[in-house]
Amino acid sequence: MDKKILSDRLLSMTVSATLEMTSRSRDLKDKGYDVIALSIGEPDFNTPEPIKVAAKEAIDHNITHYPPVPGFPEVREAIAQKLKRDNGVDFKASQVVISNGAKQSIANVFLCILNEGDEVIVPAPYWVSYPSMIQMAGGKTVVIDAGIETDFKVLPAQIEEAITDRTKAFLFNSPCNPTGTVYTKKELKAIARVFEKHPDILIISDEIYEYNLFEGEHVSLASFNSIKDQVAIINGVSKGYAMTGWRIGYVAAPQVIADACNKVQGQYTSGAGSISQMAALEAISTDPKQSAELKMMVAAFKERRDLLIGLLEDIPGFVTNKPNGAFYLFPDVSYYYGKSDGTTTISNSNDLCLYLLDKAHVALVPGEAFGSPQCIRISYATSKEQITEAMSRMAATLKNLK
Repeated sequence: MDKKILSDRLLSMTVSATLEMTSRSRDLKDKGYDVIALSIGEPDFNTPEPIKVAAKEAIDHNITHYPPVPGFPEVREAIAQKLKRDNGVDFKASQVVISNGAKQSIANVFLCILNEGDEVIVPAPYWVSYPSMIQMAGGKTVVIDAGIETDFKVLPAQIEEAITDRTKAFLFNSPCNPTGTVYTKKELKAIARVFEKHPDILIISDEIYEYNLFEGEHVSLASFNSIKDQVAIINGVSKGYAMTGWRIGYVAAPQVIADACNKVQGQYTSGAGSISQMAALEAISTDPKQSAELKMMVAAFKERRDLLIGLLEDIPGFVTNKPNGAFYLFPDVSYYYGKSDGTTTISNSNDLCLYLLDKAHVALVPGEAFGSPQCIRISYATSKEQITEAMSRMAATLKNLK
């Protein structure tokens, strides 16, 4: 059987660049190479013990049967309480739908709202999967660019200019993957004013890195009353609680959107894993301000950020900002475009990442995948020792490019 059987939808879809680089680095590791992977967005910490205990108790209590499609009522209620506690926003439990990771929550929303040709405004740099999910649902991605000179933040005027009569949604992410950018309350208020004039546009606010914050405060777009009924919050437990493998995300949205997500999820995955939901219940029920584990992880990420920025200052051609959240740096590396070691010429960030993987055995992710071809993404979700060694290898390797 050949590729003729495959759908146009599948053939037009790109492979996730982060997962592709992770796969390439694993292949090299399997061949015996010492590869340092700074490509994947996964905390290197283990899930906190109380959360694991809650999962074990769920097994012992036989919470192993089919869960309701939108999630157990007590977990949905806990999420509603969390949103009130941490974000100052009021959602009923009925407005919450739990899914197999935040990625599915976003995909659910797009499948529910997009018709062929509908437009979704997406600031760049953006997370690699956003455009593919929009395309899969029949929509069109309308990109608005933000560069390092503005701390990768888009301006309200850019958003207003991008709105057309086909605009169905605005997809927003703060703290941001890949840049670590965090919008201030004042900046978000200015964005909210734009959408006050466009009440039919849905704002999808991806807040998965909410707890990975070093300075300032996390403010949800849903906290502005004038647009609250237009906002669908996307969140989950993967990044903040080091629970990537548990696969629990959720959407909290206007009732019509929540009901639609429940309907579509019921037809293709049903409910998220019962044991994982019980683990998530323990995580979400804990006030992050009282969690020693969360504070430890955030402090460690901040130390790594500062270490990485300092080490990059000693490598020519890397221009970076100082992000306030997540666990990524997104330096401009266009200085190296057009340079060569005599055998290999670097034309773009993809070339540079492949070169560093092949020569330095350091895995990174090219900026093309994030809508910013002048940059690369460096994840510092690994030890300080690994970060220091990786930067040493990169510095030595890049000296060969003239």
